[in-house]
Amino acid sequence: MNTSQMTKALICALTLVATATTSSADEPAGKIRNILLIMSDDLKASVLPPYGDAVCRTPNIDSLAKSGIVFERAYCQGLACSPSRPSMMRSIYPKSKKTAPTIGEHLQQHGMHTARVGKIFHMPVPHAQLDGSHGKDVAQCWTERHNTKSAETFSPGLYRLLNSNIVTRDVEGRDAKGPNRMWATVESDKVDGSDQADYMVATKAIELLRERQEAGAPFFLGVGFVRPHFPMVQPKKYFNMYPQEKMKIPPLIPGDLDDIPLAGRGADGKGLNEKEESRRRMWQAYYGSVSFMDEQVGRVLDELDRLALRDSTAIVFTTDHGYHLGEHGFWQKGNLHEEVVRVPLIVSAPGIKPGRTSSLVELVDLYPTCTELLDLPTPKDLHGKSFVPVLRDPKFKVRETALSIHNRAGGGLRSTEWHYMKYGENGEELYDMVKDPDQYTNVVSAPKYAVILERARTQFKARMASAR
Repeated sequence: MNTSQMTKALICALTLVATATTSSADEPAGKIRNILLIMSDDLKASVLPPYGDAVCRTPNIDSLAKSGIVFERAYCQGLACSPSRPSMMRSIYPKSKKTAPTIGEHLQQHGMHTARVGKIFHMPVPHAQLDGSHGKDVAQCWTERHNTKSAETFSPGLYRLLNSNIVTRDVEGRDAKGPNRMWATVESDKVDGSDQADYMVATKAIELLRERQEAGAPFFLGVGFVRPHFPMVQPKKYFNMYPQEKMKIPPLIPGDLDDIPLAGRGADGKGLNEKEESRRRMWQAYYGSVSFMDEQVGRVLDELDRLALRDSTAIVFTTDHGYHLGEHGFWQKGNLHEEVVRVPLIVSAPGIKPGRTSSLVELVDLYPTCTELLDLPTPKDLHGKSFVPVLRDPKFKVRETALSIHNRAGGGLRSTEWHYMKYGENGEELYDMVKDPDQYTNVVSAPKYAVILERARTQFKARMASAR
């Protein structure tokens, strides 16, 4: 190669480097180039301080809430991990005959790098963490994807099976995949929790953020934590933050279930309702699990700040659905009541003023919201609606109601004033959410609510038809 050719080659190479390193600098300040999706698992909104809880300690989620918009009325479409997560990631209602590319596939078509660490699509917990598998993840959604492998229920420490009298440090014989696995807690011995899945997820997320910052190209990063999903395993110090004897538990009211159809009732705890101390310990473990997860959220957000990516990244924090911890004697998920269908949702993004909104939104709305924030086209025929107008004006409304689909038959419809549930031919529920936010009185047969009931039935039928 002669001198002239070498000079031309050098100029060409320098031009390519300059283009790559200045592409983001040429964009206007505050332009959203990246999406950081942080998901918890089985997290009920009502246990978080931004949603009114005075006991749980979540300083990092609290800080995020102060920097973003807190959605007070966000609702899931599926009542368990498996229907909810793919519905959110495709913006298509559960059980619908429609399909759509996942948000990751769509963003890749527009030049974005998409990465996942941990649980974003459904992964059975603790099964997938025990063997490090992908669960029901969708490979096409990601440019790269990463799992973790941890001991979960078998973590060294004090194991309790709260619906029985089993308390032991022995690892052998613990219920990790059996019928009582959801009532297990472990006060793990590793002080910093670095042997737990969520700690590993945060560590890998930090590594991926560093790689993306160095690459300089737009990215979508899904960070999926598994806590507070059972088994609630975290270092002992997180249990100690919430002494079980001080835990306030929901009352068990005689006759409370008399006006709830059998199809609308939740899991009964398999003996947990007969053990008051165990119920307090479940709240202790759940709070501790949320605080441990919050610490991992903080590690990720601190790194985002350190890398100076906050000014170009929209942060979304949410979960797949809520959870019952003894309200009405119900436990876990799978039913249409408020503790299950209402989810925490916090969005912090450049150019968005912090605040709160009572506007109704659904998890299917996240996909079109993200594409609008990124100034990218949105695929046609998604079920979701962008709530970017709400981010810019918290009083704006994109929906009059929020729809949730029951795992078996029927579904529920939430307005700002009432909550209606229908279980096919197996009954209905209607609650006045202004006078009865805890849903103790089913007014479906009350004459004074006849007009509201008819309106709810009509709107529910229309919403279910459009969700097919």
